[in-house]
Amino acid sequence: MEKAIIVVGLLSTLICSTAQVHGDTLVPLTLLKSAISKGAVCLDGSAPAYSYVEGSGNGSSSWMVYLEGGAWCYTLSDCQARSITPFGSSKFMKPYTNFSDIMDLNCTSYPDFCTWHKVYIHYCDGSSFMSDILHLKANLSFRGARIFNVMMQEMLGKGMGNAKEAMLVGSSAGGLATMLHCDKFRNLFPNTSRVKCISDSGFFLYGKDLHAHIIRKYYYGGVVKTHELANALPTTCTSKMDLNLCLFPEYFAGDIQTPLFILESAFDSFQVRYVVGFTSCVRLTTCNSTEIELMKDFRKTFIKTLFGLKNSSSRGMFVHSCYRHGHFPFSETSISLANKTIREAIADWYYDRSYSRELDTQHESPQDCSIHSFVPKPLNKHSLTSLPHNRLCFILCSFLLVFLVV
Repeated sequence: MEKAIIVVGLLSTLICSTAQVHGDTLVPLTLLKSAISKGAVCLDGSAPAYSYVEGSGNGSSSWMVYLEGGAWCYTLSDCQARSITPFGSSKFMKPYTNFSDIMDLNCTSYPDFCTWHKVYIHYCDGSSFMSDILHLKANLSFRGARIFNVMMQEMLGKGMGNAKEAMLVGSSAGGLATMLHCDKFRNLFPNTSRVKCISDSGFFLYGKDLHAHIIRKYYYGGVVKTHELANALPTTCTSKMDLNLCLFPEYFAGDIQTPLFILESAFDSFQVRYVVGFTSCVRLTTCNSTEIELMKDFRKTFIKTLFGLKNSSSRGMFVHSCYRHGHFPFSETSISLANKTIREAIADWYYDRSYSRELDTQHESPQDCSIHSFVPKPLNKHSLTSLPHNRLCFILCSFLLVFLVV
């Protein structure tokens, strides 16, 4: 009987701790409760969270840290509403995190990184991991910077400081956070020669000569004001620019010293909606000719801005024309330029195998690539226990227990 229980315990661990679902992997959520005493908490004061898979084999000395995206909150009321979603509270997060694409453990997807240590840091502060204040009257904690710091310390405690290779990755608001924290991340590895950063759909454009720039400045300026980011933003920008512009990478990305890979669509479906306006133009089939022309203007400005950054031989780039926002970890990255997919371009850049600056010059209009954009959707309480995976674990383990006991 005791042997049966031990075997079932081991089997349930194998089945339930990192379960394969449609080629991806579900990794358990870990609440970093020790962070609460350090004030490193989500908007509602709950503990920050991460999911982690230990590296193995050739990847046992290599680390990938992924920063989740999910927009921002730019007013107190907006942040209060966010605090009752998974992007403001760990109370509403799913118990498992889906590791796929660049986070995939399947070596057929990303053979260069599949055996690495991988950490998925959940986003619950609404400021791209930059804030460090309390709003007592609003009962909100803006502690994104502290969350980033305690998460790094947690990983260093797991051995990340001994890494021979390291990479900071993020998508959307997490991609912006990756650029903002890139050099700081690099400083964690004084004895590591290969440390790089990848920003996926995080290069949010101001474009002072582009339509609706006032709206963009108001929105991102609201983030700066609400989270009181004056002392947190890059000094290379704040020393010479309007503070409200210093969340826009065009004003600080050129000063990043660590090798950076910029993965973007020249027709970013999230960003162009701030150009064409929040109209019916959610899918290309619903866009009129005027909106398409505004998108073309966005593309021209976007590309001009990217190539206007200070030149850096270590900077990689992959800019395509698909109408979408976000590429990983929840989407396919099979888009190709110059006969090279995104995943191949990233691997070649990271390992210095080739010069990786791919730009789609063939298409001047947005393309429907039939890939869904990554748009985080708030979850409700009822969705937290809805994973079929949990029921499968219970059924299989119950069956095994009966079988082994009998």
